Amino acid sequence: MDLSYADEDEEFRARLREWLGEVLPGLPPKPPADDWPGRRAYDLGWQRLLYDAGYAGLHWPVDAGGRGATPTRQLIYLEETEQAGAPYVGANFVGLLHAGPTIAAEGSARQRARWLPPVLRGEEVWCQGFSEPDAGSDLASLRTRAWRDGDDYVVSGSKIWTSHAEVADWCELLVRTDTDAPKHRGISWLAMPMDAPGITVRPLRTLAGSAEFAEVFLDEVRVPVANRIGAENDGWRVTMVTLSFERGTAFVGEVVACRRVLGELAREARKNGRWDDVPLRRRLGRLNAEFRALWRLTQWNVSEAERVGGVPGVGGSVFKLRYSQARQELYDAAAEVLGPEALDLGRRWTVDRLSSLSYTIAAGTSQIQRNIVAERILGLPKGR
Repeated sequence: MDLSYADEDEEFRARLREWLGEVLPGLPPKPPADDWPGRRAYDLGWQRLLYDAGYAGLHWPVDAGGRGATPTRQLIYLEETEQAGAPYVGANFVGLLHAGPTIAAEGSARQRARWLPPVLRGEEVWCQGFSEPDAGSDLASLRTRAWRDGDDYVVSGSKIWTSHAEVADWCELLVRTDTDAPKHRGISWLAMPMDAPGITVRPLRTLAGSAEFAEVFLDEVRVPVANRIGAENDGWRVTMVTLSFERGTAFVGEVVACRRVLGELAREARKNGRWDDVPLRRRLGRLNAEFRALWRLTQWNVSEAERVGGVPGVGGSVFKLRYSQARQELYDAAAEVLGPEALDLGRRWTVDRLSSLSYTIAAGTSQIQRNIVAERILGLPKGR
């Protein structure tokens, strides 16, 4: 695969860089980390600016409201916005990176017309209702039930680690619609309005003191059957599409961010004298090579997804497995560079280091990713 950029791609980069230089200085200050209503407004405001400038949904299909840009343009966009310090997708990462792409790939024309434009315009936020207290890594063991009552499903159960549930308009929700079927075959994927009666949201506070996750309790919540994505009981297959996006492309921008953080660490080490530590320099050099390789793997995964219709393949598990570990190693190195300052919760480094601990669990544990690589790439037999 040719990983170089054509002249027209570099022209796109120059236009984007110019636009970022004009718009970023005019952004308002980012709200405090614990002000999620404020952060929602901030993140959606940025999304609207992207939409008005023609950069929203750059790589989404045209019939899904996107620009149909090549993978190369999307990667350039991610490189430039991250290097310029532009806001990330923030509170609407589920809508933009998980639910939106899933609906674009699996939804009907009516469903795509209803849900995708508001995501791209920065009008609606989604959360993810997948994990349950007793169904995390073994997601197919979920117990939240949905039974038909006319044109509605009636849903009861609970979800946990529901990202941004407290500010979300919609939830990508997995429910069990057939309790007699094998556990992978009795699941459906629903779009649930978060203002429906019977929903209770209880925020969960993380180790870093933030509350972007929540428990969600569902007490006979009515969800229209028309909000089901895919066929009834075909939700596990649809979920695999969602998880392919989550593992394969949702972390793309973070690789660029980690490369930027690595540069900041090197500068910090030069200022505080840690640069003279040869083993530390060697460690930072190895991490630099690691993230450069991950970026190349990202380019391959994105290009491969485009070749087969837009849905990332099992290469996303290879990426997710190594990226999760590399990110943890990056912030371990940050602690070594910063010394006692790395214990200060008021500093971004410390919060990011604590957050990095979750990456070998989020979006499928590293053990799950190893099983996927072993079975679907290496062709090894399933474990007993």
